[in-house]
Amino acid sequence: MPARLRPTAPIAADAILVGDPGRALLLAQALLEKPKMSNHARGLWGYSGRTTEGDALTIQATGMGGPSAAMVLTDLAELGVRQAVRVGTCVAAAGRAGLGELLLPSKAIAAGGSASSFGLQAGAAAEPNTELLNRLREAPEPREVAVTSLDTLANSTEIPAETVAADMQTVAVFAHACQLGVAVAAILVVSVVGEEAIDDAELDAAAKRAGEVAMRGLSRPPGIVSNPQVES
Repeated sequence: MPARLRPTAPIAADAILVGDPGRALLLAQALLEKPKMSNHARGLWGYSGRTTEGDALTIQATGMGGPSAAMVLTDLAELGVRQAVRVGTCVAAAGRAGLGELLLPSKAIAAGGSASSFGLQAGAAAEPNTELLNRLREAPEPREVAVTSLDTLANSTEIPAETVAADMQTVAVFAHACQLGVAVAAILVVSVVGEEAIDDAELDAAAKRAGEVAMRGLSRPPGIVSNPQVES
């Protein structure tokens, strides 16, 4: 039995991962026909159902931060998830991205802290599954970029020059997914640029766009899952 999730409905082999339980509900209502709550334990709301194309899909909240996301991903792998896309938010430095823009991380650079738990030291990078990344590239958006992952809520001044944005989960999700043999990629919504934040309605609309791209990318089987490349 998984340590954190207590499924009350079948878990699909394909999943969308979001940090916020409210966003899990938002995407379930937007992407699934007759979604059923598949988890409510620990406040980690999850929903399962079928898309309009008939594909089984689970949308699962992971909580805040990389360690929480990694623990939830461990449970999902035990429950049969084989490929997943993280749909999350990020902070961008002024001039590098616009509010509401969708970003497609081709690599996520560790800023230290909990990243060492996943075998990555500060400055090392984890990468998404290549085939899943290629499928997400087929959409008109998002824009492919490098991102940084921190253990705390990012400030735009903490974003290194070689990356566009920063978040709290992508490094952990990429690195741990490869340890588990799960194909994973991510789509991030820019929710803060400098001192300016997106409003709730625009954030919800952007999250739905990201969810639709993720759903299409998950509609085909994953390729071989390889370990992430680590760059010093």
